[in-house]
Amino acid sequence: MRKNLGSMPALFPMPVAIVAAYDEKGTVNAMNAAWAMINDMDKISLFIDEEHKTTQNILKTKAFTVSIADVSNMESADFFGIATGNKMADKFEKSGCHAEKSEFVNAPVITEYPVTLECELAEIVETENMYAVVGKIINVSADENVVGDDGKIDPTKVKALIFDQFKSGYYVVGKKVGKAWNAGKELMKKAAASD
Repeated sequence: MRKNLGSMPALFPMPVAIVAAYDEKGTVNAMNAAWAMINDMDKISLFIDEEHKTTQNILKTKAFTVSIADVSNMESADFFGIATGNKMADKFEKSGCHAEKSEFVNAPVITEYPVTLECELAEIVETENMYAVVGKIINVSADENVVGDDGKIDPTKVKALIFDQFKSGYYVVGKKVGKAWNAGKELMKKAAASD
């Protein structure tokens, strides 16, 4: 039997994405944005409030990075979510993290995080129900330790954090259990045979 739990953001898993941008003086600010998603082969959308310091920086510089938080950087990732750049001017410095300027966009790459999407601001989508920052992915950089022999990022090596909106927990991505566009092939054959 199912139990009704009411309205809640019950989508799991959610990535733990660390969004970083420079302010007008070149100071780094970063935030934890659990509500982020890929929306095209070269686009990412961040569903974040306009009032965030990082959002304001993105609007000024027209660029940002999105890093995948990993288990070894959970403390700083959570700090980026609970400290606000609107009240703490040196938030990034206090995190203990380091950044270098992206080669491709005017935004900081946080060197501790294993994978970073380097983005130009594509558009802001603002409706009655949503405020979204949409970025065009110009480059993806990754620590060589998470890149497999095939030249692709190995998710099992990233040890990416995922956010649990049910009980506010962090989990780590683990083992591979199947292959996309393959796990349903037998069902596809049966469905096709019944047509």
